[in-house]
Amino acid sequence: MLAHELRARLARKELSPKEVAEAYLKRVQALDPGLGAFLTLNERVLEEAERVDPGLPLAGLPVAVKDNIVTKGLRTTAGSRLLETFIPPYEATAIARLRALGALVLGKTNLDEFGMGSSTEHSAFFPTKNPFDPGRVPGGSSGGSAAAVAADLVPLALGSDTGGSVRQPAAFCGVYGLKPTYGRVSRYGLIAYASSLDQIGPLARSVRDLALLMDAMAGFDPLDATSLDLPPRFQEALAEPLSPLRLGVVREALSGNSPGVERALGEALEVFRTLGFGIKEVSWPTLPLALNAYYILAPAEASANLARYDGTLYGYRAEGEELWPVVEATRGRFGLEVKRRILVGTFVLSSGYYEAYYARAQAFRRRLRAEAKALFQEVDLLLLPTTPHPAFPLGGRPDPLAMYREDLYTVGASLAGLPALSFPAGFEGHLPVGLQLVAPWGQDERLLRVALAFEEATDRAFLRTPLGEAF
Repeated sequence: MLAHELRARLARKELSPKEVAEAYLKRVQALDPGLGAFLTLNERVLEEAERVDPGLPLAGLPVAVKDNIVTKGLRTTAGSRLLETFIPPYEATAIARLRALGALVLGKTNLDEFGMGSSTEHSAFFPTKNPFDPGRVPGGSSGGSAAAVAADLVPLALGSDTGGSVRQPAAFCGVYGLKPTYGRVSRYGLIAYASSLDQIGPLARSVRDLALLMDAMAGFDPLDATSLDLPPRFQEALAEPLSPLRLGVVREALSGNSPGVERALGEALEVFRTLGFGIKEVSWPTLPLALNAYYILAPAEASANLARYDGTLYGYRAEGEELWPVVEATRGRFGLEVKRRILVGTFVLSSGYYEAYYARAQAFRRRLRAEAKALFQEVDLLLLPTTPHPAFPLGGRPDPLAMYREDLYTVGASLAGLPALSFPAGFEGHLPVGLQLVAPWGQDERLLRVALAFEEATDRAFLRTPLGEAF
């Protein structure tokens, strides 16, 4: 059952919050051992369900939370051994806002360590498997959240998107995943990877469910200086008529895709034409090079952000009395991929290399943004694949560079700070295929309105739950 349908049944008192929480907990306990979507379950969720005010807008709706978003009193690991026993003393703003409206945190979901990966194989604990095929990855780094929603272990989930970490797993798992405009959702309480890119985003099985979460979370937060004062109006926007829009198909994303992705793109364009959209091919010349800039800028920020894990403040501390041996031994618990990105980031920021790499990447980022701004003078939305292919096999990307190329179509919107939505649009065999819409800065609601039109025009043909539903 979709979240907005479940909310209606809760409001009519056909179900109680405790009954809903019990049903999802039972389903997690039965199915998650084979998927590995959750790292921690909220042992207090049934008590919280009994106490929730039934008059609240989200009363009794369970939400899964990616384990790099802090939850007061509930273990938050960021998928790392360094935070394996960390119990946060405070709450992320996004979580506080959801709880205030009656939502229940069911548990914390698996991820690539500190959000660094595209498969959820880089978790320090165990990999997550794709509900459509347990031999394949769910994507990453929000793979646990995407798998949990796809398998209906929970109706709603939060992830975080730095270079595609909500959208890519959404595509691999056949669900919706939104990366909001940078600053639209507060980052307070999101464990930092790359601060100028990180953004909390929702995952769900319908557009209306995304709107529920965004209306609850978005908005200015005095605790986050980068948050935007753009009042959310997502559910209101879904009720408005769909005006004729110009859709730009990004030329640079039309080659090198798998047959299923090409077919989904062609069929989606036909649907949009029937909806009255004007379709034109456009060029975003810097997009193919965005991956290079991203893997300079994001590791650079990561090298600074992860310097705090030194055994002196919180989290794991290696034994010893001498400071630097303790710091060295503590940081030795970082996973291989995290170490790799820290080293890259430290290198590009070092004397003699800063101008050659980091400064040039920042200049490229400004050019990318300028090109995107010019494109949106021609069209109202951009359409391109979320990924060039469906989910790949577990262990199928042993080469780090091959893994990095999974972000080929998603990093552009991240570097430009633009809102982008991955939506289910087809299948390649039994595996889901996702396409991506990108909107101008601050036009997140437009993405959802257009995606809803596609969802309704296709009669939800591309939305499946491979393991059945909880309700």
